Amino acid sequence: MDADAKTLQRPKPNAVLDGVVIRFAGDSGDGMQLTGSQFTATSAVVGNDLATFPDYPAEIRAPAGTVPGVSGFQVHFSSHDISTPGDAPDVLVAMNPAALKVNLPDLKRNGVIIVNTNSFTQNDLKKAGYDASPLDDHSLDGHRVLKVELTRLTRLALEKTGLDTRTVDRCKNLLALGMMYWLYNRPLDPTLRWIEEKFEKQPALLEANVLALKAGHTFAEATELFEMSYTVPPARLAPGRYRNISGNSALALGLTAAGERSGIPIFFGSYPITPASEILHELSHLKNFGVITFQAEDEIAAIGAALGASFAGHLGVTATSGPGIALKSEMIGLAVMAELPLVICNVQRGGPSTGLPTKTEQADLLQALFGRNSEAPVPVLAAATSSDCFAMAYEACRLAVVFMTPVFLLSDGYLANGAEPWLLPDLGKLPPIPRGFIERPDGFEPYARDPETLSRPWAIPGTAGLEHRIGGLEKQNVTGNVSYDPGNHERMVDLRARKVAGIASHIPPQVVEGDQEGEILVVAWGSTYGAIHGAIRELRARGSVRVGHAHLRHIHPLPANLGEILGRFERILVPELNSGQLRWIIRARYLVDAVGLNKVQGRPFTEGEIVTKIEEITGRSRA
Repeated sequence: MDADAKTLQRPKPNAVLDGVVIRFAGDSGDGMQLTGSQFTATSAVVGNDLATFPDYPAEIRAPAGTVPGVSGFQVHFSSHDISTPGDAPDVLVAMNPAALKVNLPDLKRNGVIIVNTNSFTQNDLKKAGYDASPLDDHSLDGHRVLKVELTRLTRLALEKTGLDTRTVDRCKNLLALGMMYWLYNRPLDPTLRWIEEKFEKQPALLEANVLALKAGHTFAEATELFEMSYTVPPARLAPGRYRNISGNSALALGLTAAGERSGIPIFFGSYPITPASEILHELSHLKNFGVITFQAEDEIAAIGAALGASFAGHLGVTATSGPGIALKSEMIGLAVMAELPLVICNVQRGGPSTGLPTKTEQADLLQALFGRNSEAPVPVLAAATSSDCFAMAYEACRLAVVFMTPVFLLSDGYLANGAEPWLLPDLGKLPPIPRGFIERPDGFEPYARDPETLSRPWAIPGTAGLEHRIGGLEKQNVTGNVSYDPGNHERMVDLRARKVAGIASHIPPQVVEGDQEGEILVVAWGSTYGAIHGAIRELRARGSVRVGHAHLRHIHPLPANLGEILGRFERILVPELNSGQLRWIIRARYLVDAVGLNKVQGRPFTEGEIVTKIEEITGRSRA
């Protein structure tokens, strides 16, 4: 087999497509996340707009070849603006029977299935729960099935490397990737450079992966299996420098930017938990920006260290998921009482308890709002997209410093692991974050308040003249001395609540996308943005419904103009990946008859689900 794909001609016709959705699926050891990530990175280099949806198995290592062990990666790449990884795949690459069984129901009618026929043995079929091979029983007749001996072809391409069979077989994902690169006219160079860097110190593996990638490309070029190749032209994006970024990476960079802009070093204390762990990994590489990372022995120690760092003059940050928030709740209360800045990032996952640790959900909203003892109000923010995690992490730091308060930032597994193109921001244009330290002791009172923000001064301990008490006992107004006076306690509770409520005057007014008044307003938060945005764009293009979209990034306090916006629409729809938590707040706060669209399956909404619900409410049908 000729491995030098660059020297081959392209005798087969080429068609231009507007966009394609591909899902790579296989066993958790088949390298599907790597395959999808490399295809995504190359599509970004080509200039497509894109969105991804990695879908990990929940178990650390389910039995190989079984349905619970299936790992998937969906990528949507397009020549125009897109906001989701796509409702249904056009192409499914299935590395074994279990991957086919799990993902077949999502595939579009007449979609393409590329299967590794070497994995369709009786044993593999039995582990996947098939009584007979779906390749032979006509159950796939509604699709175009391309049968490829991926395992045999990989062994053939790598037979002279001297590697053992197990190592050779692990390269079959690169062979599949090479095929897809030929099919969609993607260059090999970005992945070849990645292989060279990753296996720089392992020349045998470097050679094997390069051979496998080129062999897949050559096979697709030479075989009659593919009748033609396809091209998806670059998207017309706003000018500027872009990079592909996941939500967790964007969040880490947003925290770092806030530290740089404010001049306050970031201290990040956390304990590993899916899907938040990557934030620690990302920040650990940013020490040159003054970021300090600390992996604690548990969640309580992590937030305790972060709060201690804030007391000492750093900006303390911690990140976790729902179960971790439960453990951190008492320390969040201490931050409320001490009135120290602290950012708490909650990358939500399916719950309760261990729940669905690798799947997404939005069910920690009420926990963020109310999950503490006594009266302990905390601002709550939520990122709307993977790249928006940068902006909202920065905003969380700004509010924490300006208002001397703990701040919740909500993300979720879908945003954390998904990726999209990100226009690099001009750091000089980010909102200023005033360095909040008091430096002169003249007239210092630890709980005196700024008349505009009601925040107390931030005094670094050990500074002469700025000595003060800190802790969880109630403070006497102004002096900060411990006080059990009933009237003082009520006064301090009221002050802390008014401080947080007053943030509404320091955040942007709510923006409505689409129609500014009309039949229905979709009110939402978090990772539902992409599906709702795409659905409303489709409905407005038809011209059948006057529909607007208010996506909340500040949830507590709510934007000051939200009540006025709600009054401009006849109906209110609140889609959420929970049982109706924001809907409950909207109904209670504004006394409007909001209806919900709720999904608690560990999977994000599709655009089609949003469109169908709006049509159901308005009584309109698809044209």
